[in-house]
Amino acid sequence: MKRRMHPNEINLDTELVRGLVSRQFPAWEELPIEFVAQGTVNAMYRLGDDIVVRLPFVEQGAGGIAREAIWLPRLAPRLDAPIPAVLGIGEADAHYPCPWLVLNWLPGSHPVPDQLDDPDGLAADLAGFISDLRRIDTHGAPNGYRGGSLAALDAPVRECLGQLVDLIDAAALTAIWEESLAAPAWTGPPVWLHCDLLVGNVLVAGGRLSGILDFATAGIGDPACDLMAAWSILPSDSRLVLREALWADDASWARGRGWALSQAAIALPYYRDSNPFMAESSLHILRELERPDSAPG
Repeated sequence: MKRRMHPNEINLDTELVRGLVSRQFPAWEELPIEFVAQGTVNAMYRLGDDIVVRLPFVEQGAGGIAREAIWLPRLAPRLDAPIPAVLGIGEADAHYPCPWLVLNWLPGSHPVPDQLDDPDGLAADLAGFISDLRRIDTHGAPNGYRGGSLAALDAPVRECLGQLVDLIDAAALTAIWEESLAAPAWTGPPVWLHCDLLVGNVLVAGGRLSGILDFATAGIGDPACDLMAAWSILPSDSRLVLREALWADDASWARGRGWALSQAAIALPYYRDSNPFMAESSLHILRELERPDSAPG
């Protein structure tokens, strides 16, 4: 059962999606269609075996869809890791108010951090993806949803940690947050970032990386932002593989902890009752950050 997470959500169902496909892409109208996933902004409907329809269920998601329509085709040739290919760009119409995408279906499953078949191999794969992304020319690139100033998130992070005292060690996490804020800022040029390297946006097969999803918030900024994968996906023993492969110094690692903490701390109280998957993954991140081996030194 899909749960309502935000005010003013758009009501989606298979018939609405089938109508959109039939009107705008009639070559695919006879393919079977089924709901497969709902994230925090977009829903996914599988169309046949090899296609997926991606639609926002809040109108604020329209900008992310437009960003993916432009940048997925430009980024894909420069990345070794598979990312979605744009097969069609749907338009808003009288029945649905947002742009939407038709993408290819990427095989694989979401990693379960405590049940990875090859965590060091996955860490190396993630480092390779992040490195490839950082090397892409930033000319004309948008700013990432994350990757700016951690200080801008100070008030909401502290407020949200205060709402989670029944689940986490708020004092310890506040101290980590303050260390992240105090870390030297990135002074180099901004680089391409995924900005949302969480388990729900990563696919694995045979223990290794098989795909990266959801580039709706991708853009340029502080490279430490994508280090959040160290706590969202990897077990403690494999974090060093990622860190060493990316040459992350203490300041970058501290800011990376801050990006992971801010994402999870803000998401958990918001999605606690409406999105169990996001709530569980956010709680996992916060508990991993509490571990002594997450520290920069």
